[in-house]
Amino acid sequence: MSFFHIFLLAIIQGVTEFLPVSSSGHLILLPALTTLEDQGLVIDVAVHVGTLLAVCWYFRADVMLAVRGVPDMLRLKIDNQGAWLALCLAIATVPVVIVGFLFHIFGVMELMRNIAVIGWMMILFGIVLYLTDRFGQTTRNAEDWSLKHALYVGLWQAVSLIPGTSRSGACISGMRAMGYSRHGAAKVSMLMSIPTIIASGTLMGIDVVRVADWQAARDGAIAALVSFFAAWAALVFMMRLLRTVSFTPYVIYRLILGSVLLVVAYT
Repeated sequence: MSFFHIFLLAIIQGVTEFLPVSSSGHLILLPALTTLEDQGLVIDVAVHVGTLLAVCWYFRADVMLAVRGVPDMLRLKIDNQGAWLALCLAIATVPVVIVGFLFHIFGVMELMRNIAVIGWMMILFGIVLYLTDRFGQTTRNAEDWSLKHALYVGLWQAVSLIPGTSRSGACISGMRAMGYSRHGAAKVSMLMSIPTIIASGTLMGIDVVRVADWQAARDGAIAALVSFFAAWAALVFMMRLLRTVSFTPYVIYRLILGSVLLVVAYT
């Protein structure tokens, strides 16, 4: 795989992972709409590792708080903020792990990796994002996250396994529908990505171990590094932008891209 191909994939994954525009959809579209080969599992895992490190570093204070709370959570001693955050993240991750595992076992993901599905989901969940952002209240912040809300937004996250939906977009829509502020919804969505990426990366990593070689390892290291910096830049950009701008620019992008993809799919 050429350096340009690796660099392009890493940039796409890094930039789109945390923006509500579907990173998986963009990664599927690259080989589908160009002459470039499919990147394979090694690069898929590598770019996800890069974005994982980026979000962990950006929200390092919250991540360390949750990590310190894990021992108390495991002892069912939920009497501090760290244990509560760790429990909410665990609850929110359960639906996507179950659905993702079933999709993997029965090969559902391969059936949905096509341009038409991505196009329809881009449009549908672009509209959902607009409606929840436009009419959602701003009565709650990230600190108000509850177990009930964690399970609810976890179900939204499970739906995002359909290519073109966007994990961050679905989670943000669910949070905005429950009255969370834009900044709070985005923050919770980003934190939820950490255990989700770890879970999906572990699942894919099992297959990677069987096929990886030194060349693939080198390509993966480059991809992880580039995606880290791209994801970091995207996080900084979005979190700052949300203080003054709504999610409408992302909605417009989704509607335009989705429409173009449907034209390509059906002509």
